[in-house]
Amino acid sequence: MLTNIKVVAVLALALTLFPTVASAQTKVGFVNLAKVIEKAPQGESAAKKIEAEFSPRSNALRKKQKKIQTLEADLEKNALVMKASELSKKEAEITKLKRSLKREADEFNEDINLRRNEKLKVLQEVVREAVNEVGKENNFDIILAEGVLHVSDKADITDLVLKKLNSK
Repeated sequence: MLTNIKVVAVLALALTLFPTVASAQTKVGFVNLAKVIEKAPQGESAAKKIEAEFSPRSNALRKKQKKIQTLEADLEKNALVMKASELSKKEAEITKLKRSLKREADEFNEDINLRRNEKLKVLQEVVREAVNEVGKENNFDIILAEGVLHVSDKADITDLVLKKLNSK
């Protein structure tokens, strides 16, 4: 009973203060972080560096895949004229190459994901700094990012953040 009275008293106080809170102008902005990360020059640069770093391994994996396909085609073509021992030897070789390729591909994917996550972490920090700078320069009280259901063009400062990132 006493807690109900406290709740009512707090609500009454909040309602009496609400008009003054509502009349204070709060400048709110919104940033589409996915768009900023996608279009930021720092993100494009990081993606190019990752591609250059992993391109040789990617090419080696493709070559290994083609070699396996060639061996499989050769085996299929000549299986009827091969001796049983020769046939099983070729099948074992192909199986061994496939296992090796799968292991290398898994390692490649893990390594590239780790590198992307490292670069993304750095990019997120750069974006956060740019958002803070834009907020201070334009006197925003609050800048929202995710979880917003609607935002007007007037409150969307994504392009301002991209300009800031382009100038860095």
